[in-house]
Amino acid sequence: MRAWTVPELPTLPPAADGLPPISLHDTASGEVRPVGPETGTARLYVCGITPYDATHMGHANTYVAFDLLNRAWRDRGLAVRYVQNVTDVDDPLLERARATGVDWRDLAEQQTELFRTDMTALNVLPPADYIGAVESIDLVTELLQRFTDEQVYQASEGPADWYFAVHSDPEFGQISHLDERQALATFAERGGDPERAGKRHPLDCLVWQQARPEEPSWPSPFGEGRPGWHIECAAIAERYLGTEFDVQGGGSDLAFPHHEMSAAEAFVATGKRFARAYVHAGMVGLDGEKMSKSKGNLVLVSRLRAAGVDPMAIRLVLLGNHYRSDWSWTDGQLAEATARLATWRQAVALEAALPATEVLAEVRRALADDLDAPAALRAIDDWAAASIDADGDDTESPGQVAELADALLGVRLRREPVAQPESR
Repeated sequence: MRAWTVPELPTLPPAADGLPPISLHDTASGEVRPVGPETGTARLYVCGITPYDATHMGHANTYVAFDLLNRAWRDRGLAVRYVQNVTDVDDPLLERARATGVDWRDLAEQQTELFRTDMTALNVLPPADYIGAVESIDLVTELLQRFTDEQVYQASEGPADWYFAVHSDPEFGQISHLDERQALATFAERGGDPERAGKRHPLDCLVWQQARPEEPSWPSPFGEGRPGWHIECAAIAERYLGTEFDVQGGGSDLAFPHHEMSAAEAFVATGKRFARAYVHAGMVGLDGEKMSKSKGNLVLVSRLRAAGVDPMAIRLVLLGNHYRSDWSWTDGQLAEATARLATWRQAVALEAALPATEVLAEVRRALADDLDAPAALRAIDDWAAASIDADGDDTESPGQVAELADALLGVRLRREPVAQPESR
């Protein structure tokens, strides 16, 4: 599956004293700690969309957060192998296709293409490998064939679906740290089937669903069917990143069950840990309420773009909230971000400005400290205000700040035409 166009990334001057490693909050350890290698290639896997209702602000918040990590690693001279999946066959997608009378394949492609255009508009660096569930069926079945009969089994009642015995991993639960009562409740809430008859344990998770009438399916050694969600990411990540890669990322609602179960499956299949760190972005609400597909209270990037909102203002709203925080989208935040963008653009349009050396150092320090984008924005705010107040008595080209805003924060300050989507 193709991703989107790679934008040009400005090259910044090296730091005189070198740069500290990027430290992020690891959900598994509960600590903020360094992530990524000192040299060579950093490996990042971020769970992608199930392509319907794309791209809502929760999606955008997650992908902009990990775009910051990608940019910060690259600023340190690292190569980045970034992999993202697309769950282009799954129950919610099939349900939406039936409800709207659209073929599921057409719906998946339409929404994936909309996601691509939104990511392009938001100046998000694309993954090196963008992999759909449908194109990874062989990867899943190959991985499943490595398990023993004790580790993967067929349900003894009802459809003969295949399940992974989660406690085959003796450290199952060490990412989310939920007790069994919490885990069962969360599993049920987030698409699991703890009440399913015929399983050995209520938390055991689906890895291969036998074919159902009028649903897509593929031949396999496990019968005609399709893969479960968690095994999809385990198979894709192992194939394209190997084991023990640097960061597994996604929204905080993926810590359990998705990341917990993918990691357990990968460990049992390979004998090695899935990722070195598990990093999660916060949830985005709307005017104080949880934003959700079921409630229909989604703020969509494409709708804002169609209404004439500058994508860089949308990105600034996202950056104005720390990636790990839960927060609510408001029209007031968008107005503030639009004003901030105008001020920055006014400052970089000056013939001369305050030196950029210190603001570059401040932005780099902020991002190294658990991707503190709000602090980075404040550093550029101070530079812009001081440069405007100086009224031409400054000594450097403001283009240097335009370059650092683009390279490190993904905020383009030089206006470029961006195609707008049709209103939906």
